[in-house]
Amino acid sequence: MSLSVALIQHDIRWLDADTNLAQLSARLESIGDVDLIVLAETFATGFAVADSQVHLAAERILDWLKEQAQRHRAVMCASVVVAEQGQKFNRLYWVSPDGSEQHYDKRHLFCLGQEGKYLEPGKQRVIFTLKGLRILPQICYDLRFPVFARNRNDYEVMINIANWPAARRGAWDTLLRARAIENQCYVLAVNRIGDDGYGIAHNGGTAVYDFSGEPLAQATDDQPQVLTMTLDKRALEQYRQAFPAWQDADDFDLHAD
Repeated sequence: MSLSVALIQHDIRWLDADTNLAQLSARLESIGDVDLIVLAETFATGFAVADSQVHLAAERILDWLKEQAQRHRAVMCASVVVAEQGQKFNRLYWVSPDGSEQHYDKRHLFCLGQEGKYLEPGKQRVIFTLKGLRILPQICYDLRFPVFARNRNDYEVMINIANWPAARRGAWDTLLRARAIENQCYVLAVNRIGDDGYGIAHNGGTAVYDFSGEPLAQATDDQPQVLTMTLDKRALEQYRQAFPAWQDADDFDLHAD
């Protein structure tokens, strides 16, 4: 079994959903047939969590994700700031071509950026399934917390979508490889480029890592780019059978309350 993916590295115009969606619509037209399209964290607005109006575009952004999923016959994966019952969340949507949706709310909120002052943390660890592969979604800062992401033999692919700054790029590259190695899984990583509304620079680092931590594909820094790759489940299973480190993992229960 295999899964074809497209990872989109792009600059995000600050609080300009119309421009971002229009530019991405054009870019997606160049993508061939894939099963999954992955966009960066807060891909349509930037990481403007402190803006009191940022959530107002959520419905329109979700409608766009549904349109693109149907048009390209692929699952769309991206995060949006949403409001629900008086609370706000950094929500990763998983939108299927038939219009159905699932979601994961970011668990670890970035204290340095005061994300927790404006948003609520997610409560649930979520697994999606596509083309016979189980997929763990993560958002940006989640990458620094390996216990929450620990593979309990319940996924084959980890996705992390981010607005990870260039100043800490070394940690991004290192932790992505570590997550792939320790969890014996594929890792799909999508980060933005360009300066955000606070003047913080981002230089990318969008990449695909295999289950041994080796990069299969890497985007060019500071350039908008589409990475396409096909993940081979059989190769992963053969690797895990030949090197069954997962059998020696500690048994534990994880509570996200």
